[in-house]
Amino acid sequence: MSLASGPGPGWLLFSFGMGLVSGSKCPNNCLCQAQEVNCTAKQLTEYPLDIPLNTRRLFVNENRITSLPAMHLGLLSDLVYLDCQKNWIREVMDYTFIGVFKLIYLDLSSNNLTSISPLTFSVLSNLVHLNIANNPHLLSLHKFTFANTTSLRYLDLRNTGLQTLDSAALHHLPVLETLFLSGNPWKCNCSFLDFAIFLIVSHMDPSDDLNATCVEPTELTGWPITRVGNPLRYMCITHLDHKDYFFLLLIGFGIFAAGTVAAWLTGVCAVLYQNTRRKSSEEDEDEAGTRVEVTRSRSSLSLFSCQRPLSYVPPPGSLLSLLPSPSHHLGAVIEIETY
Repeated sequence: MSLASGPGPGWLLFSFGMGLVSGSKCPNNCLCQAQEVNCTAKQLTEYPLDIPLNTRRLFVNENRITSLPAMHLGLLSDLVYLDCQKNWIREVMDYTFIGVFKLIYLDLSSNNLTSISPLTFSVLSNLVHLNIANNPHLLSLHKFTFANTTSLRYLDLRNTGLQTLDSAALHHLPVLETLFLSGNPWKCNCSFLDFAIFLIVSHMDPSDDLNATCVEPTELTGWPITRVGNPLRYMCITHLDHKDYFFLLLIGFGIFAAGTVAAWLTGVCAVLYQNTRRKSSEEDEDEAGTRVEVTRSRSSLSLFSCQRPLSYVPPPGSLLSLLPSPSHHLGAVIEIETY
């Protein structure tokens, strides 16, 4: 079962059993009337017990209470108004308000809050008024702190220790009308840019926008946080400081060195390739010349061996028939004219 779905049967049975024990009692030194319990300034150090289960309005402000027990507080399923301001409460956990899902008004201002868990208000979908001002040690808020408080119309974050705020923290507050952000040490650096732009785009003007000012950097000290969007955009996106120029110089030198080395390697590879190709061409030419010479030699030998001597057989009874016959290996041609 999710936190936002309300109490289950087991929780209701437990509440009913507890109600049999403490159904209509009133805490000591407190005033109980008409579904309202008032324990204001009673020097309480702990959350009061024996609160009637049908209580709708509970005042425990101006005491020294350090924590809110989820078990006892969760029994008040009809509670719609809870005032805990000016106590010593240090933190509120995810399960603190698990049983009071009908709560409309919650005041946790002027305490010692140092942290608020991301799901602290996750079951408070009916919450309309939330005040957590004057908690100077509350340095940050998770971006999902107000994720389920879609009915919230009033939010007071004055005089806390907040230095920045995630732009997504207020995305789920479509009906928010009153927002207080003054008295915080806002650091309007580049991490604040998204929230500053959100304030401009969403037209969510804080009720104290002129008093919600930056404390850092020096150039923007005293500027309202609703007006630092464009200067921050220039400083963080388009503006370059000395470190940026040095970084760009290093990048340029690196690119130049890499290009030079790459060009040198390319030239060396080209020269080696040309030398290899030239040697290969010369070897091919020498081999071709050798082949031509061998062919010519073979042709000459073939021509010489193929020549045959011419022989002449004189007719019988001529004077030449009486001469000895010529050699069969004579290479010259004898022309004889017969008369």
